Amino acid sequence: MTDFLRQALLAPLGETFFIKSLVGGMMTAVVCGVVGCLVILRKMSFLGDALSHAMLAGVAGGYLFMKLAFGLEAHAPAMLVGSVLAAVLTVGLIGFVSNISRIKEDTAIGIIYTGVFAAGVVLVSAFSEYVHIDLMHFIMGDVLGVADADLWVAAIAGSIVLSVIILFFRFFHITSFDPILAAAIGIPVGLVGYALTVSVSLVVVSAVSMVGVILVVGLLITPAATAYLLSDRLEKMMLLSALFGVSSVVGGLYLCVWFNTSGGGAIMLFCTIQFLVVLFVAPRYGILAGWFRRRRQVPQQVMEDVLGFVLRQEGAVTPEKVTAAVTGERSVILRALRQMLSAELLSSQDHGLGLTEKGRREALKLLRAHRLWEAYLHRTGVAPERVHEIAHQLEHLNDPDSVHLMDHLLGHPLEDPHGSRIPAEVSHEPGKKLRASELRPEERAAVLEVTEKGRDCGLQAGDVVICGPRRNEGRTWVLHRDKEEIHLEHRQADAVWVAILGGNG
Repeated sequence: MTDFLRQALLAPLGETFFIKSLVGGMMTAVVCGVVGCLVILRKMSFLGDALSHAMLAGVAGGYLFMKLAFGLEAHAPAMLVGSVLAAVLTVGLIGFVSNISRIKEDTAIGIIYTGVFAAGVVLVSAFSEYVHIDLMHFIMGDVLGVADADLWVAAIAGSIVLSVIILFFRFFHITSFDPILAAAIGIPVGLVGYALTVSVSLVVVSAVSMVGVILVVGLLITPAATAYLLSDRLEKMMLLSALFGVSSVVGGLYLCVWFNTSGGGAIMLFCTIQFLVVLFVAPRYGILAGWFRRRRQVPQQVMEDVLGFVLRQEGAVTPEKVTAAVTGERSVILRALRQMLSAELLSSQDHGLGLTEKGRREALKLLRAHRLWEAYLHRTGVAPERVHEIAHQLEHLNDPDSVHLMDHLLGHPLEDPHGSRIPAEVSHEPGKKLRASELRPEERAAVLEVTEKGRDCGLQAGDVVICGPRRNEGRTWVLHRDKEEIHLEHRQADAVWVAILGGNG
């Protein structure tokens, strides 16, 4: 078995074509992996595909020019220049169409790249006696037939692209994540975008002749997407992407030799399987991790029901009482209790569970939302026997801004329809600043400010008042200043800002 493995792994390394394929493929994979990270962060994946297809027109144009002008065939520098020009032309046309019309950029890419690719096909067909390009080779590539010239082109283009990214990494980084901030601090966002486009063009141009259109697009996108599942930092993502690209080339070439298959297809198959494995097992963004998170996650409604139940009890309660009273699966409720203990919403007390100060605040917010919903439902004419049931469902819609607005629209009620006290929105400790409309009976406060809407209320900054019981079905606030009784409408009570001096509502 050991001899078999040694033969399978080492024998290909004795072949020149295999070594050239490894070197060329790995150079391409490293550059594609690094550039690909910027491509997928900027959502330019479709553009890479467009550039690779549009290259055909540039290759054919360069080939035809050298053949007709100088009688030379397969002149690599000319085809390289032609490919870059075709890529730049494609990007320019895409920008032109998307900027002067209502056509979106993704649609413009689809239109222009197919048009330029079609122009290349027509050019190759019309001048077939001069242009000898194998379209299948162009699309699929021949990674096992890498020539020395291909290696030199890949090395030079790769060095240029990596140098640009290293030198201007900060610019690429900021413009990829926050182009608005980049523009605000003076970074030429448009110029950086064009630099990235030219870099992608160089990568594609240098690699297509070696690995074909399909493989170069795959190496540009898939390893970077794989790394994106494992890292939130661009530097680490680029490193992982390059490693995944290299491992795809190595693994794919061995598969190609072992099973006598297409080199490009084997590399892309290995790369895709690698992505699927990482997608499944990635510790943070993988399918398994998401499944485990969902399994461990406790519905917010269950946690709020537990808080409400414990708040209504006198003293500590046992887990058995909680599971019996709260609707839901026993295992989910017990998991909720563990999470709430960990979050310090509950604490162990007298052989049971009780609310911490933090838990009590959360429970009072929930209770406040429940009783305000009851008051709202009662006012809208819902049958009294259904008010509690419906409010129990709506209490979980307890966004602070929404609850505050509902409280204001209801006129800051003190009790629900059953006569139960509605908890205050904020703490009424001494020194707390709030509106006079939020005062509770017997609370003593100092007037801090009277806004324009309350100028006719008879109060002014510095007055000390004591809140009395409301009148007129809760629509009139009564404040006592010395022996004087001041009546305020809702509008006026909202316009008076006070600071609590003592007492609890």
